[in-house]
Amino acid sequence: MGLDQRVVSLCCTMVTTMFLTTYAQTCSNYVFASNAVYSACNDLPFLNSFLHYTYNPSSQTLSIAYRHTNFDSSKWTAWGINPTSQGMVGSQALVAFQQSDGSMRVYTSPITGYTTQLAEGDLSFPVSDLSATYSNNEIIIFATLGLQNGTGSTINQVWQEGQLSGNVVTAHATSGDNIKSVGTLNVVSRQSGSAGGASGTSSKTKKRNIHGVLNAISWGIMMPLGAIIARYMRVFQSADPAWFYLHVTCQTSAYIIGVAGWATGIRLGSQSPGIQFTTHRVIGIILFCVATLQVIALLVRPKKEHKHRIFWNIYHHSLGYTIIILGIINIFKGFGILNPEKKWKRAYTGIIVILAIVAAILEVYTWFVVLKRKKAANAEKTTNGNGNANANGYGNGTNGHYPYGGRTNGRV
Repeated sequence: MGLDQRVVSLCCTMVTTMFLTTYAQTCSNYVFASNAVYSACNDLPFLNSFLHYTYNPSSQTLSIAYRHTNFDSSKWTAWGINPTSQGMVGSQALVAFQQSDGSMRVYTSPITGYTTQLAEGDLSFPVSDLSATYSNNEIIIFATLGLQNGTGSTINQVWQEGQLSGNVVTAHATSGDNIKSVGTLNVVSRQSGSAGGASGTSSKTKKRNIHGVLNAISWGIMMPLGAIIARYMRVFQSADPAWFYLHVTCQTSAYIIGVAGWATGIRLGSQSPGIQFTTHRVIGIILFCVATLQVIALLVRPKKEHKHRIFWNIYHHSLGYTIIILGIINIFKGFGILNPEKKWKRAYTGIIVILAIVAAILEVYTWFVVLKRKKAANAEKTTNGNGNANANGYGNGTNGHYPYGGRTNGRV
């Protein structure tokens, strides 16, 4: 019984601890070390953040305590109001971090562009009682904001985190929760939401997913499949000319879908000038240009017997393999940007592995067939030459296969 009681006691302790931990993560039960009390609070949906506040309608001031939990001293954090629009540009931010000597750095920073370094400056509204604390992996920014300058009862709020380089802030991540941390707050009704901001984010996320799917299907699957069809189906004599039409159909469809995906990506880039994925973007532009040249080349394809056909073949094959390699590389770059569930990346990787295995098997089979046919042709040539020479003394001259076939009696 003693052991059972200890087990039960341990289980109860664990459950209680888990309950209290979860319970403590809601802002309504948080107790400040300074015993500060706020009339309202909101659990912000991203980045382990919470906002406590008290609005004074007579003075139109907002006292806030912005908390960021699960935080470490190698990061900076910021919370701000955007009086003019939703999103980052135009935000009036409060920035805080712990410096390398252990002291706290907290200041105001007006954000005028996407390439901001969060430089210190005055905000468009007055700020007082600005301070910050850091302990137990939690950083808190305290401030009182004057909302007299037409900010209104409903404000657009943003919050963010990023890495430090010494005592210098660096750019925050441009994917995942970092691009979702926007919302609205009605300081009178005490209701927070993500209307507009989250809707815009959701719309962009949908477009990014469409962009990724279109490109994965076109450049990443259909293009390699079309190349496999062209290289290996032609070895089967019965597949001629069906392989050619399948190849053209597959590659043309891939190009059309790929251009749609590429255009979606360009549109996303123009809508988010502050979010730059330079390598992914440059590869995408190169991929589009090379693929367009490939399509144009199909319109000027010389006939098989043309003397310049060999140069066209080299051009066509080189561009084709370049498109496939760049496409696959850029798709994996895209996975790193979108950061989808792992199953999608695994599924695409599995498809590429299967295509590679099929190509390897067909490559071996193709060489087997080619060598077998070459051996058969050589055997036929030998048979025709020796057999006819023994039979009628004319060697291969009758069939025109031997350059000196018309010369006999030892006069070669």
